[in-house]
Amino acid sequence: MAEAAPEKDDKTPRTARGERTRRALLTAAAAEFGEKGFHEGSISGITRRAGCALGSFYTYFDSKDDIFRALVNDMSNQVRDYVSPRIAEARNAIEAERVGLTSFLEFARDHKEIYRIIDEAEFVDQAAYRAHYENTATRMEARLRRAADRGEIDGGVDEVHAWAIMGMNVFLGLRFGVWDDSRPAQEIAAIANALIEKGIGRRDA
Repeated sequence: MAEAAPEKDDKTPRTARGERTRRALLTAAAAEFGEKGFHEGSISGITRRAGCALGSFYTYFDSKDDIFRALVNDMSNQVRDYVSPRIAEARNAIEAERVGLTSFLEFARDHKEIYRIIDEAEFVDQAAYRAHYENTATRMEARLRRAADRGEIDGGVDEVHAWAIMGMNVFLGLRFGVWDDSRPAQEIAAIANALIEKGIGRRDA
């Protein structure tokens, strides 16, 4: 079972130094869980990697479960923060999906541990696992609906479209980001983007 400490009401960092410590712990947790998995990973392993005292851990997290839950949310936010600004610079909706996949492949190649961590979340914290994918799909669906409103893609955008594109991206990230990252990300994204363009691109374009 997870190691636990007495609960505190608020573990939000109140200083820049505290935020740096919390960030160091999350980064260390990504390395610890990415290498060993949740069950074999430990709080002592996290603090050792972070160069922090055990007491510092409990200043910001209640348990191994707690930091794992925070890590899943943090990694989801990292993907969003890496991909979203690049998508925002795209000229249209079809290009945005190509840029989005290219950016995700880049992120996955630099953070290969994300797949192990997210996959384990299904069994460690299913709520965090579902939130990761549901939040991603919600953002994607909203982006597609805005594009449809602008007339860049055919109308009739549905939640299914968002989940289908996200599912494709997830498995392309696994195959060409984690298992083998030798093929150019732009090439992978261009091939996948052709499927999207033919599926939801305007028929009269």
